[in-house]
Amino acid sequence: MSELNPKYITFDCYGTLINFQMGPTARRVFEDRIRPEDMDQFVKDFSAYRLDEVLGDWKPYDQIVCNAVQRTCKRWGIEYRDDEGMIFYNAVPTWGPHPDVPEALARLATKYKLVALTNAMDVQIPHNIEKLGAPFHAVYTAQQAQSYKPRMKGFEYMLEQLGCGPEDLLHVSSSLRYDLMTAHDMGIKNKVFVNRGHEPSTPFYGYHEVKDLAGLADLLGV
Repeated sequence: MSELNPKYITFDCYGTLINFQMGPTARRVFEDRIRPEDMDQFVKDFSAYRLDEVLGDWKPYDQIVCNAVQRTCKRWGIEYRDDEGMIFYNAVPTWGPHPDVPEALARLATKYKLVALTNAMDVQIPHNIEKLGAPFHAVYTAQQAQSYKPRMKGFEYMLEQLGCGPEDLLHVSSSLRYDLMTAHDMGIKNKVFVNRGHEPSTPFYGYHEVKDLAGLADLLGV
């Protein structure tokens, strides 16, 4: 891997670089309606509905989150309160990086051009990127691509904007379902799975696995 020299390292942002706190936020918001012993399943259901919402035609992320919250509440037979989904949407730009990220990104930026492909709105992601503390060559959003991952259109948009092919990328994500399965289907052979415990490892998709971003920097020898 130390011999690999991609033109770009492309990253998923939320969950991989940014400590994505939808679950902890849901636990706080719904602690008055969901029993503690049921909360883990409630959070899993909320995550599943967010994934389902991004699989269709593009719509603004506030609609994605609000729809997912409403559908989860309906499934559980609990009250959805006015604009409750906006608590989650408004929180996203306030979240910062995982502790291992800033130093490792700084190391990687000394040798590689860093790119983000994120399921974000244009008004959200600059606040998160700023907290990473490293220079990014480009940041591409679902709003720009008019499509959310795991659909292919976002990856196609990124490749078009960069003017390169799948062979020029090393794509990095903590999610198989949102990123690495699609990257595999797009012919991106160079992939790294940052195993943050979101999803089980699935080696069929042909990636290197690390436990944190420092492991990626070590893998690339920077």
